[in-house]
Amino acid sequence: MSIWKYAADLPAVPPESRITLGEGQTPLVRSRNLGPALGLDGLYFKLENCNPTGSYKDRFAAMAVSDMLARGAKLCLATSSGNTGSALSAACAVAGIECYIAVVDGAPLNKLRNMQVYGAKIYSVREFGIDPTISADVMYRLRRLCEERGAALQISNYLLCPAGMAGCETIAYELAEELDGRVDHVFTQSGAGGMTLAVARGFSRLVERGDIARSAAVHSVQPEGNNTIAGPLREGRNEAQEVRCTTKVSGLQVPNVLDGNEVIAACRECGGNGHLVTDDDVYRAQARLAREEGIFSEPAGAVAAAGVIRAAEQGEITAGQTIVCTVTGIGFKDEPSLLKMVEGQEYPTLATPGDIDSFLPGG
Repeated sequence: MSIWKYAADLPAVPPESRITLGEGQTPLVRSRNLGPALGLDGLYFKLENCNPTGSYKDRFAAMAVSDMLARGAKLCLATSSGNTGSALSAACAVAGIECYIAVVDGAPLNKLRNMQVYGAKIYSVREFGIDPTISADVMYRLRRLCEERGAALQISNYLLCPAGMAGCETIAYELAEELDGRVDHVFTQSGAGGMTLAVARGFSRLVERGDIARSAAVHSVQPEGNNTIAGPLREGRNEAQEVRCTTKVSGLQVPNVLDGNEVIAACRECGGNGHLVTDDDVYRAQARLAREEGIFSEPAGAVAAAGVIRAAEQGEITAGQTIVCTVTGIGFKDEPSLLKMVEGQEYPTLATPGDIDSFLPGG
């Protein structure tokens, strides 16, 4: 299975140009421990970390690169903090398209290596993803290069790449099928806000054509250090804001507005809200997902879970509601956060096989 199950709802691409590595149709699992601990009996996790390169961005890349292939493009320019780059690099490898990626300052080394494994050429830009002026300049220069060289620019937001983002709307289609259209809340992480907007638009499309009675309330969760969308949404404002990004959560370092205004409008229309969490909240949620649910997520992939915990503690979501938390990326790509979760733990060496007899406490 792949996103092409929903080809009729995606931008038109002839079958021979459709790239897939088996993205989509990811598991939806019911919480056994975290939900009950929060008083939520209807909490589910959508495991986007199970996609081919480990994140929901594989949905974006499959659609974006297929569209490129259909248009005869031979060169892809992109920006990434890691997951978009990995997904695009893999899809471009399948399509035979060269891929060049400008990566944000401070992206985890494992994510950079992951892009290189698939053959991408990568360049790190100082202060990109941190300073809004520098970030905007990078975007401008890439767009100019694309115009000069006839390349395709692939950045995972609707403002610049609506075709690719349509692939992410399939998350909503799957959730509606898996839960028979009865979804009360969906919590998503937001960097530039593209994923949040994609899920909201997917549900909106289903309502418009009568497939479901009502949309889920789609929520935008952000670290306080990248408060472009969630804060303004919660405060009742209609416009997102530029910030100097201070969060250490890799993958959500997007200081510019981009899709922000549209995200605020879409979330408000469906009853969603903005939720701000600290970096420490995120790391705690990442550890709880691993130790209570057996779900290995990178920090950015645990941001939605941190939002669920905050919302439950504040009484904004309750028992009896069906709540979906998206887990957007696999933990193996972010080694520093992995080491943080096991900090202080020792790996003793047993002298002889006989020492196994005393391995357990009280032995």
